[in-house]
Amino acid sequence: MGIAAAAALPAPGRALFACRGAAGAVSSLRGAYGGLGLPGAAADGGKFLAAGARGAPAAAAAAANAPPARTCTSRVVEAIRASSPTRCPAVDEYDAWTRTHPSALGSFDQIAAAAKGKRIVMFMDYDGTLSPIVTDPDMAFMSPEMRAAVRNVAKHYPTAIVTGRCIEKVCCFVGLPELYYAGSHGMDIKGPSSKEDNTVLLQPAREFLPVIDKAYRALEEKTKDTPGARVENNKFCLSVHFRCVDEKSWSSLADKVKAVLRDFPELKLNEGRKVLEIRPSIMWDKGKAVEFLLKSLGFDDRTNVLPVYIGDDRTDEDAFKVLRERGQGIGILVSKCPRETDASYSLQDPTEVMEFLVRLGQWKPLRSPSPARPRVQQQ
Repeated sequence: MGIAAAAALPAPGRALFACRGAAGAVSSLRGAYGGLGLPGAAADGGKFLAAGARGAPAAAAAAANAPPARTCTSRVVEAIRASSPTRCPAVDEYDAWTRTHPSALGSFDQIAAAAKGKRIVMFMDYDGTLSPIVTDPDMAFMSPEMRAAVRNVAKHYPTAIVTGRCIEKVCCFVGLPELYYAGSHGMDIKGPSSKEDNTVLLQPAREFLPVIDKAYRALEEKTKDTPGARVENNKFCLSVHFRCVDEKSWSSLADKVKAVLRDFPELKLNEGRKVLEIRPSIMWDKGKAVEFLLKSLGFDDRTNVLPVYIGDDRTDEDAFKVLRERGQGIGILVSKCPRETDASYSLQDPTEVMEFLVRLGQWKPLRSPSPARPRVQQQ
């Protein structure tokens, strides 16, 4: 994988939140994933998207006939609380959890032994993993030391950032064009870029852009009277941030979000760390993005490959689950609190993530040749 010069980090005052209008001559490769024959893929892009855009009438009918959904507000709020614990666990509780999910730092030799003679492929979330969780999402900058650690890892192993963020925004935050990026929970994937080449590999939800834009405007209008509420347009998905909202108002804010989504049966709701994520109703998530990248890099059916995924959010569980079901790969959850997870190891915070990446960059395994860069299907 070629290494390009690192892009300059945007100035702190730069407005990074307005991704909705982020343009660019991006090519939509609707058929790319279908041609790869991965689980859940159709023979072509049109069939693949049938579960989404052309499945909208059926989804609308199902929503109309569904029983009244009072359920979910309390469930949604409880899920947000569970993803964002405010109390520190008892020492014995945390110790018991780390016996089944040991520190990736303390277990580095064990991880290195598993990677010996294999090709490591790195996948990492951004917020809460490479940067701290902050009150203002526009200020979630990664440190220069973290950037240096990621850059060094990418010199040795194919490396991808898999995030819910808009891809243009996370590229600005990270500032490393030599990486692969999967934004919008994997619904916007692009390869390493240069001035001559900014190739989009896959955008499986492109047909949903008009409805996502309508839902964004409706959510902004509906939530504007809730102090601290913020709606972020991540291009192929939306985020309603609860982080600055008084916890007493969480239930009413969740009710407002659900009320808007009743008019958009093509979209679905997921919970995260003090955030509600709204995404297209297609079978796609961070786990599917990992599968796609492994396949397009030529690693999908090779036994001498070790995918490593580091993430902190509920949405990262889809990737952890994929690695566990493959029986090939290592999931590392970033959390200071015990949580149910499909990850095998744990790290407490981005500081420990950086320490792990520094050690990984210094490790000298037997490396196999790099695969060919993925070829883009022309339309």
